[in-house]
Amino acid sequence: MTTVLFITLAVVALAVVGFVAYRVGKRRAAGDEETMRLEEYDFYPFVVNASRHIEFSPDRFNQAVDRFLQRRNSTAAGELIVIGEQNFVRERFATAELEAYRQLYERYDGDSVISDNEAYLENYKRLVRLIGRSFPNTGIEILVHNLVNPARSVVAIENGEVTGRKLEMGATNLVLDLKTRRHQNQDKLNYELNIGARRFKCTTIPIYRQGYGLVGAVCINIDSRFLREAVASDPVKLEAFLDNLLKTDMELEENILSPDEYQAALRGKRHFLDEAIRGGTDVAPTAQLSAIMFSDVVDYTSMMARDEAATLQSLQVSSRIHRESIARNGGRVLKELGDGFLATFSSVSGAVAAAREIQAGAREDG
Repeated sequence: MTTVLFITLAVVALAVVGFVAYRVGKRRAAGDEETMRLEEYDFYPFVVNASRHIEFSPDRFNQAVDRFLQRRNSTAAGELIVIGEQNFVRERFATAELEAYRQLYERYDGDSVISDNEAYLENYKRLVRLIGRSFPNTGIEILVHNLVNPARSVVAIENGEVTGRKLEMGATNLVLDLKTRRHQNQDKLNYELNIGARRFKCTTIPIYRQGYGLVGAVCINIDSRFLREAVASDPVKLEAFLDNLLKTDMELEENILSPDEYQAALRGKRHFLDEAIRGGTDVAPTAQLSAIMFSDVVDYTSMMARDEAATLQSLQVSSRIHRESIARNGGRVLKELGDGFLATFSSVSGAVAAAREIQAGAREDG
């Protein structure tokens, strides 16, 4: 009995010792992993040259590779892998240096780093597609660069006919340019490019990801000569350009105006630079009254007697149709009297157009 008890206690003791050793070892292993960001190390693989431009430093990069092969730092190694792919180390390094980089890539699961970045850019790709399709055939190109793979960086593009670029084309100089501009606290905003006889207005917006640094960019490129020489000088092309720019696929009932702008719109303000109305006057001092429109609902009293709830609901729809049509055609509501509207217009054509829209809207509503 004593022997059995001794053996049992010994087994329990070994289990406890093993568990404690496992926990201590695990804690030590976790403590061995460094947590500094890559830019905090002396071997951050970029230097500033005499012209204050950022340059990639292969020597520092190799120092970083050696360090993270000896001492684990998953965050910094992940960013180093991104930088390695951005700067074509697979093509430019000698055999020994390349082998060390490949070991680093495998040890820190470089494929996962790359695929995670591709997933990170998915929403940016969707934004570019939707924005680009909002103004087709206008000479305005928008695209996303995946700068972890600069040789085939274009991962989404709309209106690519502007520059002739397509998916998987590259942008080899963009990484260092954007890093330099960040170092100099500059935005790459509203810049001009002259390439042969072509001229563009461009903006580039860098995409930074926490823990990885620069991973992508959104670029907008506008064909300046197309707009100035082909569109602005030809009324037909100008009308087509405006049609493409203002093309809509649906009409919704939403208010995107501030409360003040909403009230101004109901008073007849037609656009954001409509100074006469924005200045607080109901009508411009030089405006002349040309037409008055009065509208009411036919057989309103009988409708209320038959179905009051349905009639009141229709009245709300009628009120919206009236106000929108009057504002859209340059009119101003003077009074709303139950089922009736009194409005003024500076032109007879505006009053007639509003009346036709109101009638059409009423028929659609039934």
